[in-house]
Amino acid sequence: MKIWDFAGAACAHTFSDHTQAVWDCAFHHTGDFLASCSMDHTTRLWDLSSLRCRQTLRGHVDSVNACAWQPFSNNICTASGDKTVSIWDARSALCVQTFYGHTNACNGVACNARGDVVASCDADGVVKLWDVRTVTEIGTIHVSTHPVNKVCFDRSGTRIVCAGDDGLVHGYSTDDLSSVLWSGRGHEDAVQGVCFDPADTLLVSTSTDCTFRIWS
Repeated sequence: MKIWDFAGAACAHTFSDHTQAVWDCAFHHTGDFLASCSMDHTTRLWDLSSLRCRQTLRGHVDSVNACAWQPFSNNICTASGDKTVSIWDARSALCVQTFYGHTNACNGVACNARGDVVASCDADGVVKLWDVRTVTEIGTIHVSTHPVNKVCFDRSGTRIVCAGDDGLVHGYSTDDLSSVLWSGRGHEDAVQGVCFDPADTLLVSTSTDCTFRIWS
């Protein structure tokens, strides 16, 4: 994993502690720490001041495919090929919650802005919403028969968007998970990533068709 200096257009540092492919990374809201997750079954916490690995989170028994910080906390959410979603305390490196319910590998994970709801997606084309406080499933979205690769919330936490192998981007309301609010068509291959801009007026999707699209 590399840290890049945009001003100098150069690599500022390389972290090489993972032993297999690194699938995802996420900055802590303070900017002082970075989490990364890997096919080596671990999530690592990096101190950007000392450029050292501060913690290694072990417990998943398959590839850790995605990670996301719970907003304004020291907790990291992870999604794994072992079909589980876990929340970890970055200070102690202990798993504090695990959500069970997916029947295939979990590809993505996201938290709403309040940090009380977690969304996860899997290779069966299913998205699940979880209540962090009660550790229960809120609901399930059957997006597609194709894998869903990424999921994200808008700032209000009332809209959720999914990107999948069917080449589509789907939007849902968290108040009604049974109906699609919006579908974005245009990519010619699997959509691998999706995110809202800070103002929630634009949506960006990235695809293996070598393009990214901006939706309004």
